[in-house]
Amino acid sequence: METLRECVATRGAGARGEIFAAMAFLSSLTFILLYGLSYGMVLFAISVGLVVTMGLMRVVNMAHGVFAALGGYIALVLMNDHGVGFALAIPIACAIVVLVSVPIERLLFKRLYTASELDQVLMTIGLAFLGAASLNLLFGSDPMPSTLPKALSANVDLGIRTFQVYRIFVVVLGAVLMAALWLLFEATDFGARIRAAVDNRRMAEAVGVNVDRLFMLAFALGCGLAALGGAIGYVMLPLEPMYPFKYLTIILIVVSLTGFGNIRSAAGIAIAVGIVDTAGRFLAPSIGGFVIYIFLIAVMAWRGAMPGLR
Repeated sequence: METLRECVATRGAGARGEIFAAMAFLSSLTFILLYGLSYGMVLFAISVGLVVTMGLMRVVNMAHGVFAALGGYIALVLMNDHGVGFALAIPIACAIVVLVSVPIERLLFKRLYTASELDQVLMTIGLAFLGAASLNLLFGSDPMPSTLPKALSANVDLGIRTFQVYRIFVVVLGAVLMAALWLLFEATDFGARIRAAVDNRRMAEAVGVNVDRLFMLAFALGCGLAALGGAIGYVMLPLEPMYPFKYLTIILIVVSLTGFGNIRSAAGIAIAVGIVDTAGRFLAPSIGGFVIYIFLIAVMAWRGAMPGLR
């Protein structure tokens, strides 16, 4: 069988042009899929925490991005200023954010569980502004330098084109995270209690489920997942004080298309959003930023026309 180079060399100019065009198309498609997939994995890690908290506690948390930014900042400070390795800085950053989130939930968010949606939005928007100001005070107003460890910044040849090891690492980590969350919510007592509380809180409390403590754990889990997304995605979503607002829209798009508490579809929606956004910016750079909103409108209109999919 002819190799690709032999095939190109032995064919005529027209055939070579077609082969090169096919190779270019395949290279572009692979780029969009892999970069979109890695971007979608980061969106999944950040947004699935909000899917959990909004689905369980019915709290519209507009400050969710603060925890993602905090996780990313802590991880970079540990790596840049204290020489902590990437593999250790990420879990430390997530653990710190989880510990910080517990008193915040007890002091502030607990009061919002019975509040109206408008009160929730106003309160959490205020917390987002407070968080952005705190990030500016603690880490400065300039974007944080986002250098990668040598091992992750290297490139690997996949045959069609080369890709950063970092992108492949994010995809693999995202797949592991999806599997872990699926097991947590589908095959453990914790997941069963969460599903019971989502379906019928009063009945769950009647059978002995401590919903108040469950809310605290779910909120801490959601914040930890956001911190993980911010920590592993600092190259794709650069860290700056306005991070909680800059990426709030794309996170809310994933959440709105997923549905409150629907963990299983969060991964698919996040990946689809990542691929569509990447494809739009790659294929049409001048209008690429608008493609994701067209996608959102199209999906919402399609769901509106098919009531069974709501």
